[in-house]
Order: sequence, then structure tokens, then C-alpha cells
Amino acid sequence: MTGDCELQAVLRLTAWLSPAFPIGGFAYSSGLERAVADGLVTDAASLAEWIGTLIGHGSTWNDAVLLAESHRRQAEAARLAEIAALAEALAGSRERHQETILLGEAFLAAARAWPDAVFQRLPGKTAYPIVVGAVAGAHGIRPEKVLAVFLHAYASQAVSAGIRLGVAGQASGVAVLAGLEEHIAKVARRAAGSTLDDLGSATVQADIAILRHETQTTRLFRS
Repeated sequence: MTGDCELQAVLRLTAWLSPAFPIGGFAYSSGLERAVADGLVTDAASLAEWIGTLIGHGSTWNDAVLLAESHRRQAEAARLAEIAALAEALAGSRERHQETILLGEAFLAAARAWPDAVFQRLPGKTAYPIVVGAVAGAHGIRPEKVLAVFLHAYASQAVSAGIRLGVAGQASGVAVLAGLEEHIAKVARRAAGSTLDDLGSATVQADIAILRHETQTTRLFRS
């Protein structure tokens, strides 16, 4: 990639995975709200552990693997449909399914501002990591970069949710992100070389938390 193309890639990733990109990501906590209510996350340290575990071993890791596969297969409409169906099957709860599908639909609609034939190859109802991976791949952005920014965006959203839930302040939230930087880079590199055989999670408490969130009476978030 030339210098100009590298800058273009950075600008596009910054736009697509920015909190300001109109996909409504601020409305979801991916079960964190329930984890706080249940006392599983109580402060900045446990928030960092929660986020880091999901990135390395939980649903966010699976999202990274699915993103990498859709990035590789962005030119294959039939294969993208298969990956999209797999992503839906891996959504273990109603709220998790709703979150990934609605984010994917919103991303797909907003990213059309950068016209490309990839939008014709993607199913209209597609999980968020599939859309991000395919669109980034079609624009020639290297998978390691996409994955690093994607994982960092997830961590940033989770920290923001933690701040709103009162388990961390602004300064400690920034410290959480700084502390996760090396972990995010390591997972991004690992995910870039992954295949669908690497799918799998071991975060039972997080899975239970997002299931229990569906019955939580008072909520700030949709998941």
C-alpha cells in the first residue's frame, strides 16, 4: 500500500469505527450492565478484566474470527451468506442476536457513502463483524489494521458503558484502554491468521449475564 492509500485506510477505519458513526453502538453493553448489577464488575480493574477476557476468549474473539473470514471472502457472495448464517447461529441470546444484526444493518446503510460492489454481495440481514470485515476487505485495508481498530472500538464502547454504569471514572477509563492496548494488538494479530476452526468461547459468566439482562427491570442499555 502506498503512503496515500495507508492514510486513506486510516481515515476510513476512523470514520467507520468511530463512536460518531451512526450505528447506535452506545445503546448496547453486551451484558456488562447485568454483570455490574450482579457484582461481577465493580471497579476499573474488574472492568478491564471483563473486557480483556471477552476480547481474548469470548464473544468478541468470535467476532474477530468472523471478521477475518469475511475480510478474506469479501468477493464471494455465497460464502459471505454462509458466514453470516454462522454468525447468527453463534448469537446465544435474543439480545445478543438483536445487537449484532441491528448494528450490522446500520453499518451497512451508513457505509454506502463509500460506494462499492461489496454491498451487492452482502445479505441485507448481516451480523456486524461480517459487514465490517467484508467492507474493509473490499476497500483493500489490511486485516490486522481492521481487527485492531475493531477490537479497540469494542473496548472503548465497553469502557464508556462502564463509566455510565458508575464502575469507573473518566481517568480510570482511559487507564483501562491504555492497559488493554498490548492485549488488543496481540489478539488482532492472532485473529488475522485465524480460520473458522478457531471459533469458540469460554466466558460462561458473560453469556449468562447477557441472558439475565433480558429480564432486568431497570436498564440503561438494550443488551
